[in-house]
Amino acid sequence: MKKIVITLTLILFTTSAFAGSCPMMAGKIKSKIEQAQKLHDAGVKAHSDGNHGKSEELLNKALKLFKS
Repeated sequence: MKKIVITLTLILFTTSAFAGSCPMMAGKIKSKIEQAQKLHDAGVKAHSDGNHGKSEELLNKALKLFKS
């Protein structure tokens, strides 16, 4: 009986500890999305201006944000 109570207590407290990290994770994702959007916009503009090398560089940087 003691083992069951201890196990249930650990499970309840462990899951609530991990639940508190959701806002931090969401903030990190939002930050990366904003950075990627800026790089995307700059890359599309460089492509429109005919600077394809710069466009590829910027778009690859945006992609790398999601790989890390």
